[in-house]
Amino acid sequence: MEIKGLEKFAPKDFPGHISATVFLGGCNFRCPFCHNAELVLRPETLPTFPLNFFISFLDDRKGWLEAVCVTGGEPLLDEDVETLLRVVKDRGLLIKLDTNGSFPGRLEHLLREKLVDVIAMDIKAPLPKYSKATGTKVRETDLQWSIDLIRSSGRPYLFRTTVVPGLIDLKEIKEIGVWLRGAKIYQLQQFSPKNTVHPHYLHVRPYDREEILKMAEVAREYFGEVRVEGV
Repeated sequence: MEIKGLEKFAPKDFPGHISATVFLGGCNFRCPFCHNAELVLRPETLPTFPLNFFISFLDDRKGWLEAVCVTGGEPLLDEDVETLLRVVKDRGLLIKLDTNGSFPGRLEHLLREKLVDVIAMDIKAPLPKYSKATGTKVRETDLQWSIDLIRSSGRPYLFRTTVVPGLIDLKEIKEIGVWLRGAKIYQLQQFSPKNTVHPHYLHVRPYDREEILKMAEVAREYFGEVRVEGV
């Protein structure tokens, strides 16, 4: 189990609950704007937290900690992620899973096993721009399978998009809205030009708050609730 990071108190990652966030290394996407370059490209250069350390962390916070967010990288890339989730669930804690949606088979299994309570899926771009936004070839059928699983899961969920100038603008937000029309929650996230996978994005100026709020207004036509994060 490649645990590469642990945020011991992460209230923003699991709103409404006292939560921690655990980061798993590696990702099958190469989104050029991603601000976790080492976690994605060079996870082997980062220290690994033993599973026993994480178990001790959970046990030391019994009665206080309520939830754990499991993120990456892409956590479903790790075949042993189920072990980690069971460790958390055995302690009566809630689990929020962050995913890019490219491993629907594993997601379906974890949902069936009742190992996930809340799901957040990153929507990188409208489907025609997905390869550009992810830096790799993506199976559209896998993305759609994951989306359908999430929407029919009965669990709280949200879809979210990082608004990167040059990749995402009002037109793309509308296309995503048409694609995901009727989804309960959609979140726009500010782009951070730090430690990006591709150095070009270190010099890309993020959108102003007003521009992102305009995107949110466009999105509200399609979603039950639209949130804005990081502005």
